[in-house]
Amino acid sequence: MAIMTNRPLGAGFGATGVLADIVGKIAAWNDARVTRKGLSALSDRELDDLGLVRGDIDDIANGTFKR
Repeated sequence: MAIMTNRPLGAGFGATGVLADIVGKIAAWNDARVTRKGLSALSDRELDDLGLVRGDIDDIANGTFKR
């Protein structure tokens, strides 16, 4: 039997929100790390083909890159 509720998931449980926040931050950090590592492995020519320079890598990984 299914139970229906109007409460959002985790409502009333502070630990659930804190845990979700921590997991989200770890996932974002790992995504940035993988992006930084992948772009750093490219040669200067390959980066130039993408219209990038080495100085852009950190901004791209952090999501703050602006053209």
